[in-house]
Amino acid sequence: MKDVSDWLRWLLLWTMVAAAAGSSTAALADQGALAGETHPDAEIVTAPIIVDGRVLLRVRGVSSFPAADRAAAIADRIARLASDPALNASEIHVVEAGDHSAIMLGERPIMVLFDADARIEQVERDELVEATAKRIGVAITDYRRERSREVVLRHAVEAAAAVLALTAVVALLIWLTRRLNGLLEKHFRNRISSLGIQSFQIVRAERIWYVLGAIVSALRLLAIVVASVGCLDFVLNGFPWTRSFARELTGVVVRPLVTMGEAFLAYFPDLVFLVILGLLVRFILRLIRVFFNAVAHGSVTLENFEVEWAWPTYKLVRVTVLIFAVIIAYPYIPGSDSAAFKGVSLLVGVVVSLGSSSVIANLIAGLMITYRRAFKVGDRVMIGDVVGDVVDVRLQVTHLRTLKNEEVTIANSLILNGYVVNYSSLAEEHGLILHGTVGIGYETPWRQVEAMLLMAARRTPGLLAEPPAFVLYKGLGDFCITYEINAYCRDARTIPSVNAELQRNILDIFNEYGVQIMTPNYVTDTPQPKLVEKDQWYVAPAEQERADAAAVK
Repeated sequence: MKDVSDWLRWLLLWTMVAAAAGSSTAALADQGALAGETHPDAEIVTAPIIVDGRVLLRVRGVSSFPAADRAAAIADRIARLASDPALNASEIHVVEAGDHSAIMLGERPIMVLFDADARIEQVERDELVEATAKRIGVAITDYRRERSREVVLRHAVEAAAAVLALTAVVALLIWLTRRLNGLLEKHFRNRISSLGIQSFQIVRAERIWYVLGAIVSALRLLAIVVASVGCLDFVLNGFPWTRSFARELTGVVVRPLVTMGEAFLAYFPDLVFLVILGLLVRFILRLIRVFFNAVAHGSVTLENFEVEWAWPTYKLVRVTVLIFAVIIAYPYIPGSDSAAFKGVSLLVGVVVSLGSSSVIANLIAGLMITYRRAFKVGDRVMIGDVVGDVVDVRLQVTHLRTLKNEEVTIANSLILNGYVVNYSSLAEEHGLILHGTVGIGYETPWRQVEAMLLMAARRTPGLLAEPPAFVLYKGLGDFCITYEINAYCRDARTIPSVNAELQRNILDIFNEYGVQIMTPNYVTDTPQPKLVEKDQWYVAPAEQERADAAAVK
């Protein structure tokens, strides 16, 4: 009895504190009502009393004894009383004490209910006390029953059966999906054709089949996950020791799904708009690509529009369409109006603006080079001190393959700020002039020299007969006259080989006619002319080289 009196004394003190807090709260509520504020009861914090994973009821607290602490203390007290087999759950009774009611089990207290607790449930205190006492009695009875040997064994058998059933379900799902894939492949794969417009293919049949297979696999995975979660929830809920964990597990799994589902439903109209916009943009880009592909292959001709402009123009149009699509889609992107999204967008914009100055310069230079027609793929050009064939022109860089079969990458901004010599642009229509110079002494008639140079040009394969070759006189030097032979060729790529052949023919003809070439210049000379006799033209190893060349021909 001493313990009971001490407990009642503590209960009376706690009641006085709660009453004082309630009276002060009521006073503040009255003042708030006068000021037009919300009633404090609308903001009351409650906590659930949970025993074996089941919620009995919710209780409130005060600042000195929060609701969560009060609920945990009551739940712990109920569990300790239920664990004592000497106590009979039928002995639960209520002790009234003025403004509060104490629920007792024999002489041991369980909890105390106040009028404030009844106001939360919107019932009278005696009704709440009666219902709570019955609920506690049932909880104590269930607590003891679920820990009995028979019930635990039954739940263990049920859990084992659930695991076996899950295994069977998973195996059945895997077998069914494989069977379904086999049936689809047998009856429908050959019937699935590519989606297209006339000769233009939009979606390949392989991609359609891949999407169907992915859908079947996703459905199988979803079914296995749902079955596994259901089995785990059933097993954990069968034992009182794991029921609270099952409740948390359900919350962990279901809560995100509910949140995502609600968010999906909220954003579903915007999502539909984005999907339709994406499909429309994809279709437009496909049509644009078909059009410019036809322009590039000459099927469609545009006035004053060069064929090599087709793909660069397509890239510009594609980027423009994508930019407009992003502008239209931006307000419909989930979270686009959030501060975080705006902050990330601003950061990305700053980083791009600071780090893309050279990129933009090369991009603009690449476009200007393309539309200025400085060169095209396949042209033999000289950019700076690099001579080679253009193998690729990109928006950022241009790739050259040199005469030594080396690939050189040049930034377009450097090309725009420098000069370009194009050997191929006029070669096919007007011919490219290949030239070589020789210095001949004043004792040799210029008419003879001119005739020999023209003869050497006529002997050289790869040089054109029309327009005819011609000789220019570059200057009258101190010791010799400088002549320049000029001849036309069509293919700029053959310049090195044709020029070498021209130089060989010049040497042969001048040796044949006994004319000495005076370059390089020098002050004194020997009495013997510096000529190569005809019988010495093919001295070793030239004779062997000539024989090998004849054998090859």
